[in-house]
Amino acid sequence: MNRRKSLFVAMLCIANGAMAQSVEDGLKDLYYGKYQTAKQNLEKAITAKPEDARAYYYLGIAELGLENKDAAAAAFSKGLTAVPNSPLLTAGLGRIDLLNGKTAEAKQKFESASTATEGRDGDVARAIADANTEVTGGDRGYALTVMEKLLNNEGRKKRQMYEATAADYIELGDAYRYLGGENGGKAITSYEKAMELDANNAEAVMKQGLVNYNAKLLQQAVADWAKATNMDANYAPAYFELYQFYITPRKEQFSLEHAAKYLQKYVEVGDPSDKAKNEYYLAAIAFYQKDYDGAIAKAKALMGSANEAYKGKLTLLAADANLQKGDSLSAKALMDEHVKAVGNDKLEVNDLKLLSAIYGKLKSSDSATQANYQELAGSYLERYAEADTTKDAEKFRNVAEAFKEMRNYGKAAEWYGKALEFKDNSGAVSDHFYKGFYEYYAGKYSTSDSTWAAFTAKYPEQVTGFYWHGMANAAMDTEAKEGKAKAPFEKYVSLVKPEDEARNKRFLTNAYTYLMLYYYNLEDKAGMQPYMDKLLAFDPNNDTVRQVKENLASTEKAASAAASKAAAKGTK
Repeated sequence: MNRRKSLFVAMLCIANGAMAQSVEDGLKDLYYGKYQTAKQNLEKAITAKPEDARAYYYLGIAELGLENKDAAAAAFSKGLTAVPNSPLLTAGLGRIDLLNGKTAEAKQKFESASTATEGRDGDVARAIADANTEVTGGDRGYALTVMEKLLNNEGRKKRQMYEATAADYIELGDAYRYLGGENGGKAITSYEKAMELDANNAEAVMKQGLVNYNAKLLQQAVADWAKATNMDANYAPAYFELYQFYITPRKEQFSLEHAAKYLQKYVEVGDPSDKAKNEYYLAAIAFYQKDYDGAIAKAKALMGSANEAYKGKLTLLAADANLQKGDSLSAKALMDEHVKAVGNDKLEVNDLKLLSAIYGKLKSSDSATQANYQELAGSYLERYAEADTTKDAEKFRNVAEAFKEMRNYGKAAEWYGKALEFKDNSGAVSDHFYKGFYEYYAGKYSTSDSTWAAFTAKYPEQVTGFYWHGMANAAMDTEAKEGKAKAPFEKYVSLVKPEDEARNKRFLTNAYTYLMLYYYNLEDKAGMQPYMDKLLAFDPNNDTVRQVKENLASTEKAASAAASKAAAKGTK
């Protein structure tokens, strides 16, 4: 081969190398969740073809996957400079507006992009729909309308027909899934249509798992995600869903062992070029395996080179590891720096949750400092509960139990009440019970009385409900003079079976004591005597009975003396 020809071949190889990285390569990387590799390949695609709007758009999506919002905005803007008025890139900037909370500006850009393409461009329609489903503040109904318009060929001539892709039906399924409720079945159907077009589409199966998870069909969801990994062993997002499932702190899900296993698998098949994410997850695996010192060491080693997003994640990991090993002061120090860097008003859900846990564990011999710790723990906990978009009875119940651990019984009762508001709450009986229980211990006796009245009416078979209804009323009638607790206590003692009296001795003692004192105040010996006898059967040395007897004896003695004196006076 002569030199001129070899140079020509070399130049051709260089050109082919540049062209080899296409937008389709980047899309494949995005499908597998390989955002860093997608970014690199899309940048090469832009170099090869600087006026390809799709390359700039999907580069922006890759940057968002890497949590680089500003870089994503820059990619969209740079693309619009190269391809002015691109509907796809306009939709991309609309997504950035949504992320920045500018919903009106976002909608304007989406409408402009949709109008320019007459709603018939798949990339543009999916970009608009995806932004409105995935981003908080998006219009889920609008997302569905956009996808339905794209796929509607009714009344169109053959050359105007839109040929749907698997990606279109997945996006349609996402729109239905985010709308929730009765739309779950429509989402499943849409994902099935995607699989008719692409039988090996693991994303469609993985998202069927998300629908089933939202419907609380947990085992079916796990089966779907496992199926997705069996269909395509390199499909990292399905392993991540399995990891997320087992790391969720719910009794029917939580398993550190399984979480660590699937996170390890996710790292193995994930993006090898995304070193920051991989190293972070390796540190997380050490945490889940309770190697807290190892997790702290890995996290601190990575902090210096991490971007702001991962620096925050690593700080939380190190702080949580310190908390788990019992060093709440070191955990506090790390989080104090994090709050200072981020800003108290910009803390995210996980920040708030961890801060609440840390301040809940801190102890101080100084009463004012301890009170401040408890106040901060409660404040962060409520902010976490209100910021978390996952709203369900179990989540609220966990918040209530956290307040209980802080001995903030008023707040515990309040959050049990919020859990009770969910219609599909399988734990409604216990939530209702604990609402009244902690209202009582918070000293909110009138509120507790109302809660127990409703509870006993709804669950008359729950015997102890009548006891606590009586206790709430007894707290408002401490001398048993008004008889407020008479009816619920009488109902309670009538329902306790003889064979259950021994194990209910404490409750029965309180009920018998109130009823005895009520009749004592009425000077009704006949009414009082049965309860006095029951108390003595439990405890022959019952102090309250002794005092009542002494008072009765004293009263009778005084009455006898007065009668004798009156009789003597009459004789004279």
